[in-house]
Amino acid sequence: MNTNTQPHTSDNCLKGVHKLTHNLQLLAAQNIYIAYSGGIDSHVLLHLCASVENQKPKITAVYINHGLQAGAENWGKHCGQVCHDLGVNFLSLTIHAEAKLGESPEEAARNARYAALKPLLAKDDVLLVAQHAEDQLETVLLQLFRGSGLKGLSGMPDNMAFGEGRLIRPLLGFFKAAIIEYAKSHGLQWIEDPSNQRTHFDRNFLRNDIIPKLKQRWPSLDLTVSRSARHCANAQDLLDAVANDGLTMVLSPSDNTLSINRLQSYPALQQPSIIRQWFQCLGLKMPSEDVVQRILGEVIAAREDADPVLSTQGRCIRRYRDSVYCLKPSPQKLEDQFVWPSDTVLLQITDNWAYEILESASGIPVEQWRNSSITVSFRSGGETIELPGRKGHHDLKKLFQEIGIPPWERIMIPLIYLDSKLAAVGEHWVNAEFYCEMKEPCLRIIQRKINPKGNDDTPDVD
Repeated sequence: MNTNTQPHTSDNCLKGVHKLTHNLQLLAAQNIYIAYSGGIDSHVLLHLCASVENQKPKITAVYINHGLQAGAENWGKHCGQVCHDLGVNFLSLTIHAEAKLGESPEEAARNARYAALKPLLAKDDVLLVAQHAEDQLETVLLQLFRGSGLKGLSGMPDNMAFGEGRLIRPLLGFFKAAIIEYAKSHGLQWIEDPSNQRTHFDRNFLRNDIIPKLKQRWPSLDLTVSRSARHCANAQDLLDAVANDGLTMVLSPSDNTLSINRLQSYPALQQPSIIRQWFQCLGLKMPSEDVVQRILGEVIAAREDADPVLSTQGRCIRRYRDSVYCLKPSPQKLEDQFVWPSDTVLLQITDNWAYEILESASGIPVEQWRNSSITVSFRSGGETIELPGRKGHHDLKKLFQEIGIPPWERIMIPLIYLDSKLAAVGEHWVNAEFYCEMKEPCLRIIQRKINPKGNDDTPDVD
């Protein structure tokens, strides 16, 4: 829930900041991490937290070296010295923030920064960041210029889930003037980042060139935009609640697919909200309006026998029968044919999937398995199999259709041959010629999921 607060004016800035210090005493976190760049904002936040004696042992200031500034090493030393003087823990991390295709340098730096910070937090830990009311103003304006909806125009929440813990923005309700006044009154020494003057960055252009002119005409711009952001946040919370109820009715929890029929039973205006809620449930960024409309028009509205594919955020959106899937890219190209040693229990097909043989009362006789040359290949089309208790040869394509296996999964199911004869199709069928029941020890084949090497689902935070 977005809980943006009304910014404090300069008349009560110091009173408000000291009230924040009192509130920090109430933090029940096990560990308090502070994103500390050495700039005035994060320095004030660190100084405030360190002034609360019963919180000081919990505090770790984290400096992130993005590798983008020549003076970053010296900045890190300065931050370390400040932490030493304040008596708090200090951690310096180096990251590589190269922008990916379609990603701005600012977004790349932010994503890399949060990706480095997130693993630090355990369940009862918090990360404090020093964004303030003017940062909120810039964020809302940037989202407005990008054509964002209510979620973007809600700005930054002051409290949100982050990894295993929570991310908190304690200064979001304070203006820059309050922060500067506090820093000067306490004689703080901070770093001035020269890149803040480079107006080819959108945020710097707004901060240095545009917002000062806007404030000349509308002096209370910070207050009014902050109020609008809160209105948008409240409206978004209501919409999220409705969309979440809709997603609950539309989503299949077993595979995170959407039912097309159930989704289309909702009004057309509500369907995009459910799709956005689906993306959030999957840990993805909010899709653009164009992507949502393409999902509705190109995937959901496609013919039932069609196989449309829409790529976004490194995922493929596809449909099969009544379901819409959000899939990671297909795995590496599989070998045309390879050997499954008869004394090997587990056969890994991809990074995520393997097949395993288990003793069973029915299936392929153990003796026959051990005395055969076992090879594995994948469908090329036209394969048939005889099934126990069913007459004739059966086309694999029709069998897959019978049990509702999507086409993109069929090509990953191994065809297992004993002495060049098709004996089994993954865990689904055993050829009648090789099938045995109760007469002698048998083996059955099961599919087994292997834990992936890494997790690339990183929510976006501003």
